[in-house]
Amino acid sequence: MIQADILRPLAVLAGWTMVMWIWMYATRIPAINKLPKPTEAGADQGWTGAMLESLIPREIQWKAHNYNHLHEAPTVFYAVALALAMIGQGDGMNATIAWAYVALRIVHSVYQATVNKVMPRFMLFVLSSLCLMALTLHLILALFH
Repeated sequence: MIQADILRPLAVLAGWTMVMWIWMYATRIPAINKLPKPTEAGADQGWTGAMLESLIPREIQWKAHNYNHLHEAPTVFYAVALALAMIGQGDGMNATIAWAYVALRIVHSVYQATVNKVMPRFMLFVLSSLCLMALTLHLILALFH
């Protein structure tokens, strides 16, 4: 088995993504159930998230937006963290940076799902992206040095 501290923050972020999934549906399903029932047969078939944007309160949609965001840049984090673990570079500074990344992504999630002011949220995203860039640089240097 690969022993690397970096796998712990990876597991926490994966777990956090599932927490956001639960939070999203715990708020979204009741909001959908409050919508007026379609009168035509099949009028509610094939709904997409985009169609629900105008029907569900924006505060409810913020959880779904964040859940989607957790499938964007964090997928690069998962790949980089796994690669660092596989080459024996998943401890020390890289594990610390990974924890910083995960902490920032969790704070970003909570902020987006509750307050959602763009500039503070963007700053959290930038800080987490800098962590991800550092981990990616460390991976590149380790592989090509």
